[in-house]
Amino acid sequence: MIFDDDADDPENAGGRRRKKPRKEREKRPREPRAPRPIDAAQLQDMAVGYAAKYATTAAKLRRYLDRKLGERGWNGEALPDVEALVGRITSLGYVDDRAYATSKARDLAARGFGARRVRGALSAAGVGREDVAAATAPNEDADGADTALATAIEFARRRRFGPFARDGASTDPARMRRELAAMARAGHDFAVAKRVLGAADEDAVAGLAGD
Repeated sequence: MIFDDDADDPENAGGRRRKKPRKEREKRPREPRAPRPIDAAQLQDMAVGYAAKYATTAAKLRRYLDRKLGERGWNGEALPDVEALVGRITSLGYVDDRAYATSKARDLAARGFGARRVRGALSAAGVGREDVAAATAPNEDADGADTALATAIEFARRRRFGPFARDGASTDPARMRRELAAMARAGHDFAVAKRVLGAADEDAVAGLAGD
């Protein structure tokens, strides 16, 4: 129905409403729906699902749940006890900081990372001091020097540093500084890194263990 006071409107001339141009009639894009708040059952499912899918620590699981709650909100009167939930998941064996630390330390060492970098990675994952010490102990016992050398050699080999470079060992000071800096960031002791990078060739590297 068109009222009398609309008659003077150009769009209603002649008693009929003029159609708007197509562009004006096009529907506006719908705004994405806000995610539904999480309830207690969903929070527990998220915790179990995450811990079952990923090797993780109690601290990392806690961060994950806190992030999800921050993104979606909480559907409940009292705030959820994330700490208690993480404790239950841990007691069920889904999370084991000691096992995570041992596996992670072994993996990083196999990839050529030094003890300092390994300890830093474990601490960043929320692993406690005792578990960090237990995980890195095999690399810091009487054979620690040999292990440090072996991981430094492996890192240099993977990155093609020093005697492992495609063009062979280089005496370029700038290149040596760059490679030493990279090995330091990877957690290797300066003296060990310098020994590896200063080797003339791969045969010389093989002889370092007997020095």
